[in-house]
Amino acid sequence: MSTAYLGLGSNQGDRLRHLQAAVERLHGHDPLRVVAASPVYETKAHTLSADEEQPSFLNAVLRVAVDCGPDVLLHVAQEVERAEGRTRSSEQRWGPRPLDVDLLAVDALTCRTDTLTLPHPRLGERRFVLRPWADLAPNFVVPPPFDQSVQALLNQCPDDAPVRRTDAQLDDLIDASSVHGGGCE
Repeated sequence: MSTAYLGLGSNQGDRLRHLQAAVERLHGHDPLRVVAASPVYETKAHTLSADEEQPSFLNAVLRVAVDCGPDVLLHVAQEVERAEGRTRSSEQRWGPRPLDVDLLAVDALTCRTDTLTLPHPRLGERRFVLRPWADLAPNFVVPPPFDQSVQALLNQCPDDAPVRRTDAQLDDLIDASSVHGGGCE
């Protein structure tokens, strides 16, 4: 089994419910098991222009045990996004979305294909990813080109946008002793 870290975000509709549904749907894919979840944070949306307004995001990071390759994991993540109403083909880049599921890292794996780059190439610039990830796995060393712990990346992150911890939790949705049937094959 490999350990993967997934970033979750939502700024459209019932944001918390979208994050909860993502945990439930991801946990429902065999052989994939959500092992732990960070606290949920609220952040201002990153936009293409300074005058563009969007609802704020709720963000969290999941630790997932997987027994499939990263391409299959990406496919599962995109299935979960679609199930929550995301339509990538018709949305604007950095536009509002019901759910975003990003593959941040899978163990020490590095890869670059037409559809996937691991680790996520912009994670070092995103406090909304690093802050919850540091709560979950501060000492995880992100593979090259980063080669630093999550905490070190957070400490030097150039993104100074406020990241506010909420009272919401996703851990109560995780039953570490159960693995549901599903489709990571």
